[in-house]
Amino acid sequence: MSLYLILKWLHIVSSVLLVGTGLGSAFYMFFTNRSGNVQAQAVVTRLVVRADWWFTTPTVLIQPATGLAMAAMAGLPWSTPWLAVSIALYLVAGACWLPVVWLQLRMRDMAAAAAQGDGVLPPLYWRYARWWEALGYPAFVAMAVVFYLMVNKPTLGV
Repeated sequence: MSLYLILKWLHIVSSVLLVGTGLGSAFYMFFTNRSGNVQAQAVVTRLVVRADWWFTTPTVLIQPATGLAMAAMAGLPWSTPWLAVSIALYLVAGACWLPVVWLQLRMRDMAAAAAQGDGVLPPLYWRYARWWEALGYPAFVAMAVVFYLMVNKPTLGV
């Protein structure tokens, strides 16, 4: 197997892990937050943080490394329209993800404290949950468009 095909395989698998982990984490945290079960929220927020460290963080690094290496091997300049838009959208998703990581860490700590204490989450938890959710939507849409661009490589009017 050629180096290009190995990079392509890594790129595809890591993109599935990246988006799949994000979507799965969002699903469970979204619905657990609405359950009213503080014990469940403590468990799920802890596991969402763990999933980000174990799966999302490595794939966030693998994606640009493999994508840019393949573009270089294919002789594609970064200014190629579909590639430039993909890079820009990836940066948008990353700009949403970084504060989400910070929010998740704080939410995890607050949920753990509430589960061990009086069972009541502070208003700050819910403010963070709203920001967490609001940042998730544009990140997911950006990555969905990147998937489209990655697969179809449209000319984008050029």
